Amino acid sequence: MSEFQDKARAAMHAMREVFPATPLMRNDHLSAKYDADIWLKREDLSPVRSYKLRGAFNAMRKVEGASAFVCASAGNHAQGMAFMCRHFQVPGVIFMPVTTPQQKIDKTRIFGGEYVSIKLVGDYFDDTLAEAQRHCTEIGGHFLAPFDDDDVIEGQASVGAEIEEDLPELADMIVLPVGGGGLSSGMRSYFGDRVALRFVEPSGGMSLRAAVEAGEPVTLKKVDSFVDGAAVARIGAKPFARLKGIRAEDVLAAPEDRICITMLEMLNVEGIVLEPAGALSVNALEDLRDEIRGKRVICVTSGGNFDFERLPEVKERAQRFAGVKKYFILRLPQRPGALRDFLDMLGPDDDISRFEYLKKSARNFGSVLIGIETKDAANLDALYARMEADGFAYRDITTDPVLAEFLI
Repeated sequence: MSEFQDKARAAMHAMREVFPATPLMRNDHLSAKYDADIWLKREDLSPVRSYKLRGAFNAMRKVEGASAFVCASAGNHAQGMAFMCRHFQVPGVIFMPVTTPQQKIDKTRIFGGEYVSIKLVGDYFDDTLAEAQRHCTEIGGHFLAPFDDDDVIEGQASVGAEIEEDLPELADMIVLPVGGGGLSSGMRSYFGDRVALRFVEPSGGMSLRAAVEAGEPVTLKKVDSFVDGAAVARIGAKPFARLKGIRAEDVLAAPEDRICITMLEMLNVEGIVLEPAGALSVNALEDLRDEIRGKRVICVTSGGNFDFERLPEVKERAQRFAGVKKYFILRLPQRPGALRDFLDMLGPDDDISRFEYLKKSARNFGSVLIGIETKDAANLDALYARMEADGFAYRDITTDPVLAEFLI
């Protein structure tokens, strides 16, 4: 056993004084769906509903004499550090962007109690981070990085140590979500070549893939923030040093809208609440279907901190990705009966979910914004065919990034 494995296992045993191991559970639904033996490592069932308290615990237990711990985070890292500040009874200062949802602020405050103070600074995370680091230097505190820290990486590797303890024969493959790289690099350092690893990033934030292709960490020019727990513009330097050498084809892209389908499926079928980042590994099974058939696969569900106020957005994005909801602008003749002609083209399962029309004077045609929901994507293809046959001009804006953002 390597020195890193020894340290990860030591961290795991030390954690048992604070919280129990998260369960490794076979999932019958996913196993049947993919004709494989699918297990879930349920990090969403930790005391803070993510694996982040592991790295915080391991790093904080090794620090002596700090006046306070400081971090910048709008999510799981903040909650993990807050939980451990209360456990170790040490002060912590957590900087969050002003735009952080109140639910996350309240939860962090609950976990930290009297040991944590929260400061809301900046509209963007870069501003929040800069102020947190300035404050940390000013008070002589210890800055707790979310992933670019060897002790944090070592703590996250305890996920692997628990998997091995529960399943000594291991699996054919472990599928891991990737954000800054703390969890994935820790797991690779722990398992080495003993098990195949696949790394999953959101399509709008593939910093690991970019680093693998460049041979070093690079900063993405643009990041889609929907998968907020994994949408990182630059992979950590220390995590990438441990991940360097992996194959680009082993880094998978999960489309943000497809992730929404997985979140709804796990909620409706299994009663499992996953945040977008927590659903990454399960979502990637669709791309791995042929490779995993008949094999044992472990998916790490990394977090379940989901604000249900986002559920309508998740449902909307899932429907659009599945093709059962479309938005289009219809060029409607301004004559009596024109709207009835259009309505007559709708099928029995087609439902109007959005309709905006303002009649224009002195014009022959008016524009109508229409949203249609249906049960089968083929129904909307058939509707479009009937509209074209009857001479109705329209423009599908469902996936138009500009129009969809402002009109839908």
